[in-house]
Amino acid sequence: MGAVKPFALLPKFLLEPKSLTLTLSFPLRMNASSLCSCNLFPLRRRFTGLQLIGSAGREAQSAIKGEDCPSVEFLVKSFPIAGAQEALLGFMTCKRKATDAAHSVWKHVIHGGNTVVDATCGNGYDTVALLNLIADGSNRGCVYGMDIQASALENTSSLLRDAFQQSKRELVKLFLLCHSRMEDVVQKEVLPVRLVAFNLGYLPGGDKTIVTKPNTTALALLAASRILGPGGLISMVVYVGHLGGREELQAVLSFISNLPVENWVSFVFETVDRPNGPVLVFIFKR
Repeated sequence: MGAVKPFALLPKFLLEPKSLTLTLSFPLRMNASSLCSCNLFPLRRRFTGLQLIGSAGREAQSAIKGEDCPSVEFLVKSFPIAGAQEALLGFMTCKRKATDAAHSVWKHVIHGGNTVVDATCGNGYDTVALLNLIADGSNRGCVYGMDIQASALENTSSLLRDAFQQSKRELVKLFLLCHSRMEDVVQKEVLPVRLVAFNLGYLPGGDKTIVTKPNTTALALLAASRILGPGGLISMVVYVGHLGGREELQAVLSFISNLPVENWVSFVFETVDRPNGPVLVFIFKR
């Protein structure tokens, strides 16, 4: 078996000069049902991240029936959005909610006057967060929000009225529309878009039988990729605990796998031992 070289994101503190030992769990072979583990220690730092080297534990050695177990080596890829590591570490250590972590990442992407899209308004919390980031007093920029449920848009409008004066609320355009049709409403003169946000699943507090679907989400991702400008971000919180949630996540991962790597960088954060927990997905356009 050759050396395993997975690429992964590690938080900022792992790149700081200090004594460090980690445990990495990994499948010994492709499609293996169980995980092996190894201890890691820093070998050397590089411009793009940190190289770690380690030796496999006893279970790995016994699993290959006495064969020499190779060391495991991988290069940590830096997250392309500077300053976002702390927010992601908070999510990875279960100290921050997925939506809070996503909002913190947005702060390092969105600038005042940008055009952004809330593809699934829900109860309006993402819409409010986006408006806070684009509204800089210049009366430029726009938040395009959409949802297939009228109640979601009503909840969003109510939240906006409570949070902002009329002058800022005028920067928001809400549409009773499927997210797959976002290109129908985002005006060409405001392109390119800086960020497209998705919360996939059902409306909290609403009808749990009305959920986002894999096919329309795949179409929405294609639309988002077309209107997004260089340096922009597709941000997703994917809820998988409901019927069809895992299938929708697979549709997202399938979309990512077909993106040209020279133009896109994607990251997926999932808590392996919490199979029904939300999954954070960031798709960054170079």
